[in-house]
Amino acid sequence: MSSVASTGSEPAGTPPPAPASQGRWSTGGLGALRQVLLLKEGSIIVVTAITIAYFAITTKHFFTVSSFKDLLPYFAPYAITAAGQVWVMINGEIDLSIGGTYLISPFIFWKFTEAGLPLIPAMLLALLVCAAVGVINGFFVSVVGISSFVTTLGTLFALSGLSLVISSSTQINTPGVTILGGGTFETIFGGGTYSELFWALGIVIILQIALSRTRWGVYTVAVGGNRLGAKEAGINEKANIIRNFALCALLAGFTGLLDAVRVGNVAPDPSTSNEFLFQAISAAVIGGTLLVGGYGTVVGALIGALFLGVIYDGLIFKSVSSNYEFLYVGLAILIAMTINIYIARIRTRSGLG
Repeated sequence: MSSVASTGSEPAGTPPPAPASQGRWSTGGLGALRQVLLLKEGSIIVVTAITIAYFAITTKHFFTVSSFKDLLPYFAPYAITAAGQVWVMINGEIDLSIGGTYLISPFIFWKFTEAGLPLIPAMLLALLVCAAVGVINGFFVSVVGISSFVTTLGTLFALSGLSLVISSSTQINTPGVTILGGGTFETIFGGGTYSELFWALGIVIILQIALSRTRWGVYTVAVGGNRLGAKEAGINEKANIIRNFALCALLAGFTGLLDAVRVGNVAPDPSTSNEFLFQAISAAVIGGTLLVGGYGTVVGALIGALFLGVIYDGLIFKSVSSNYEFLYVGLAILIAMTINIYIARIRTRSGLG
């Protein structure tokens, strides 16, 4: 038997096999694209990058600091609330009451300050009330057994009506906001140029780490993927669902307070809260969170919110009539989700996960 056969080595002159990294996903641009697509958020990153590139090419002054500042109100608030919505949706549930919680939290805060409480304690108590709303939602869903869609829809209507009652259907000035601006409270909690952005990034980072690295996050995914199996594994699925509804309501209420401080006043307008509700849920879904539960990413919700913000800001720069705004946004969402799904299929077929 020849030495080749006995040693298992290749004959002299035979080229070595190509490394696994070579091929159509080799180094360079395709290699970088491969690394992006390997991420859970890879699809929406590509879609958002394409959208930004489109507006940057077709619109003057879109890629500027002033444009970014204009983008923040269309992006950061949705990212904060969508981050909480992701946890509920991973459970296989949905929280429609975030619109009502977003609307009522500034009025609760206002009532506490009217009672003589300082700003920070009043804000903390208002957020505690919002979290209690989430606990109530979670109780009716997990313990009583009512559909989360029905439960939170009822809560949405109740909170919207309660906002009108508390405010006597009149606009109020946000406590802690000065005429000249620049107060410490105001600057930190929404009044600063980048205040909401910093809050959004901090909350997303913390919740993404919690989702992927803590028992709370692992249990959330387990409950959403197989509720019966999670229960048999010893996970308290009811407590997990209640906790996630409380988190979602807390963040929605906090977003309402940030926006109220940024604007300086708030009106009990249910149409505004309903629009906010659908934008936040859209950000979570566009970011890759499944409506059926078991899968989701907080960072994806952040990028989904960025995508929506870019669309709104870009349409403003292109001087699109407000009559066409929702039409174009709706079409953009459908196109984005189509591209998102298509890229995800490419990733699966290419063995990228």
